[in-house]
Amino acid sequence: MKNTNIQEGIILIPDFSGFTEFVFNTKLYTGEYIVRQLLSTLIDVNSHYFEISEIEGDAILFYRYDESPSYQRISGMLTKMRNAFNRKIEELSKNLSITIELSLKFIVHYGTFSQYNIGNFRKLYGKTIVEAHQFLKNEWAEQPSYALFSNSFLENSSNKEADFNTGKLHLPDVGVIHYFENLN
Repeated sequence: MKNTNIQEGIILIPDFSGFTEFVFNTKLYTGEYIVRQLLSTLIDVNSHYFEISEIEGDAILFYRYDESPSYQRISGMLTKMRNAFNRKIEELSKNLSITIELSLKFIVHYGTFSQYNIGNFRKLYGKTIVEAHQFLKNEWAEQPSYALFSNSFLENSSNKEADFNTGKLHLPDVGVIHYFENLN
């Protein structure tokens, strides 16, 4: 059986750090309101560049079929998403008179994947999807707010960044972690 729906593309997963503690320490209605606001902010900043495959708890599985991804464009988008997320946290903290201890991490991966429909749901499938999810559960990151660009993404992106060693953590078998203090 041949699947003609297999294409190359970018997987982007923004994920909240500190989510489990947040859920356990925040009233149900308040927590749901805050998470809905934060996820909506990330979706709005995306400006339809990426498609949404799933939203699960505190993470969004974005994808874009793209044979020549742009490192600069994705890096810029992540900075905008993170800045909007932080502004929304400040706004919600002030309006609700609470401290919201959430930060944002991103996984950016590239590879081949397909999609299929089940009812009204569009599901992504492939090794690339599993790998991106595995990158979320890592012990490499030294700070909770970062972007992990996989080697696969970096090798396939156009206008590559010239220096991966300044202020970044280079993981030869994985990719590069950029801490947000160095993305600005």
